[in-house]
Amino acid sequence: MTSPTLAQRPASTTRPSDVRVGRVTFGRVLASEWVKFRSLRSTWWTLLIAVAAMVGISALISWARNARWSQMPPREAAAFEPIITSLRGVDLAQLAIAVLGVLLISGEYATGMIRSTLTAVPKRLPVLWAKTLLFAVVTFVSMLVSALAAFLVGQQLLASHGTTLSAPGAVRAVIAVAGYLTLVGVLAVALGFIIRSTAGGIATLVGLLLVAPGLGQLLPSDWQPHILPYLPSNAGAAMYTVRADPTLLSPGRGLLTLVIWAVVAVVAAAVLLRRRDA
Repeated sequence: MTSPTLAQRPASTTRPSDVRVGRVTFGRVLASEWVKFRSLRSTWWTLLIAVAAMVGISALISWARNARWSQMPPREAAAFEPIITSLRGVDLAQLAIAVLGVLLISGEYATGMIRSTLTAVPKRLPVLWAKTLLFAVVTFVSMLVSALAAFLVGQQLLASHGTTLSAPGAVRAVIAVAGYLTLVGVLAVALGFIIRSTAGGIATLVGLLLVAPGLGQLLPSDWQPHILPYLPSNAGAAMYTVRADPTLLSPGRGLLTLVIWAVVAVVAAAVLLRRRDA
């Protein structure tokens, strides 16, 4: 008798050298973040709300100003500014951008997806740069188009009280609104990494943008000029304000102040991202 022999499995024909593993580059990280960004339905809904707020609120305010022009008090009529009136939707649009920026990061921490992201990109910081750059570009492009649409629609609704894009300061105001909302978005992304909580990040940003200026009015009057103009929302208002306002910074200083806010937040996010566990 012959002893039974075990059938041997054929050896795998795939050699380790046949498996190609791509190197982690910033371009690939950016591409992966774009896939995640565009695949979330909530992203587009929130961005649509920001666009609708920018155009819709601006149009409503412009229509209302024109409709009640004859009943407007002389002091209010003298202070009327058609360019800013047609861009008032920025006040609500900033909230939608802030929520979306925080949610893009805190959502990954809530679902645990951030662990997979940081495993794929072990150096971590490219994730922060990619998310920040992607959201900044998307926000600037969408808000620039929205601000331009809001201005054109608003001026039509203001009728004889409106102006044109060739008016002094009009183009700067439109671009500055998009720039302000972009920097708010960068600040929101950074806070998402710093706080990691959707509720905490949104509450912090809303406090900075809306609550802090109101509370600042309670400060001693000699303190206010040294604090209030440097708050994010007031610095942003200085960027797109057309008429000189003694309570605000100049447009250039307002831009510089807001950039400093965003840079400090991003640096803090980078430090914490490197030091903390996912």
